[in-house]
Amino acid sequence: MEIRELRYFVAVAEELHFGKAAQRLGIAQPPLSRTITQLERRLGIALLERNSRKVTLTEAGAVLLAEGRAILSAVTAAERRTQRAATAHPSLVLAVKSGTAGELLTKLLDAYAAEPGAATVDLLLCEAHQHQQLLQDGQADVALLHLPFDSAVGLDTETLYTEKQVAVLPASHPLVSRSQVRMDDVTTLSKLPMARWPGPGGSYPEGPGAEVRNLTQLFQLIALGRSTAVIPESAGADLRRDLAAVPVLDAPPVTTVIAWPPHSRLRPVADLIRVATRL
Repeated sequence: MEIRELRYFVAVAEELHFGKAAQRLGIAQPPLSRTITQLERRLGIALLERNSRKVTLTEAGAVLLAEGRAILSAVTAAERRTQRAATAHPSLVLAVKSGTAGELLTKLLDAYAAEPGAATVDLLLCEAHQHQQLLQDGQADVALLHLPFDSAVGLDTETLYTEKQVAVLPASHPLVSRSQVRMDDVTTLSKLPMARWPGPGGSYPEGPGAEVRNLTQLFQLIALGRSTAVIPESAGADLRRDLAAVPVLDAPPVTTVIAWPPHSRLRPVADLIRVATRL
């Protein structure tokens, strides 16, 4: 299969409409239809079911859609990383969630910058569910993840540190007067339902809590008395004055790791990982 054929097929499979797919690709519809037909003929299977009203994926087509997305993502990543490696001044992209790992991030960037021949580090601030895709498609070279909240499936990782969690509440809430609370104390607050974070695919779990994507949204909702959350204690440091953090005795620990694609061969990435694990 050719990369062009995969791009065409993925566009049709996602749009389920040849006209919309052709418009998305910037080509005419007839050559798009011919390419898909040639691909099916070469594979000896039907990838799409077509009639006058709609286009649907066959079971084989669904498999090729998943595989094709992964292949195209890998091709895009290879292009981006190759281009970065060819620049006169080496650089790497570090993906981090906005508002997290602040102290660690400062120490890491300062320590790495002091290394001989250190590359330029471009920070890519992202939302909770985006790290994995950013690493897979080459937009980022390395990322800081927080387990078990973030997914590290398919990535290589090194553990940096483990920390406890705190409940973030409005500063006026009665629980703030306690030295510590338990998960049941926080999850059963009917007027302050737990905030919901997106999963790796970007979808939210079911529940009454507000949907949030970053700490700025979360803290605003908590301050307004609309939600609460249990987060790593480092993320709850230096809170605004209308919020308070209370240690949660039985919350599972959170492990911060540095993660990268397993096939990465970029020297700046290896150097940054070495500095991070030393810290």
